[in-house]
Amino acid sequence: MARYRGPVEKIERRLGVDLGLKGERRLAGKSAFEKRPYAPGQHGQRRTKISDYGLQLREKQKAKYMYGISEKQMVRAYKEADSKDGNTGNIMIQLLEQRLDNVVYRMGFASTRNFARQLTTHGHIMVDGKRVNVPSFRVKPGQKVEVKEKSKSNPQVVRALELTAQTGLAEWVDVDKDKVFGIFTRIPEREEISIPVEERLIVELYSK
Repeated sequence: MARYRGPVEKIERRLGVDLGLKGERRLAGKSAFEKRPYAPGQHGQRRTKISDYGLQLREKQKAKYMYGISEKQMVRAYKEADSKDGNTGNIMIQLLEQRLDNVVYRMGFASTRNFARQLTTHGHIMVDGKRVNVPSFRVKPGQKVEVKEKSKSNPQVVRALELTAQTGLAEWVDVDKDKVFGIFTRIPEREEISIPVEERLIVELYSK
């Protein structure tokens, strides 16, 4: 299948960075990456020199795994960003941040983007009062995103809201946690988006 569904903590260890793929374990400081911050396998602690291509490929993999998208979706985001005026890498990240599953995650309704994607595909998310079950749906500034009334008591949603109350939310969303809805107030500037990805290398890889 196009989307990776294997052990996600091995991916973080292999890429050498916390991608937020494990929600509660990561926030509790119990993630495998924090305990063993080196690549998995017998030779995981060996230092290896990576080529320029390897560095570019690694950054692309980070973005794909973190946002939970396929290669086809990644290429589509790059091409759309490249067709617009401005910094291609910055625009590409902004487009990925507007995905509905990512917005649900940023609003604190899910502890991971994977769970946010499940909420969306299973019909638990509404945009401006209408059910939307497409994770790649692009949320526009001013749109209201909410969890369906019957799903607001979902234990995982409740727990996610508790966890994000401790860590804080993104500055470009305005959330009412009691009513479990939020407004996507604006498209964030790249410097506001704290992710361990150097999009410049992804652009270099795709522009070859």
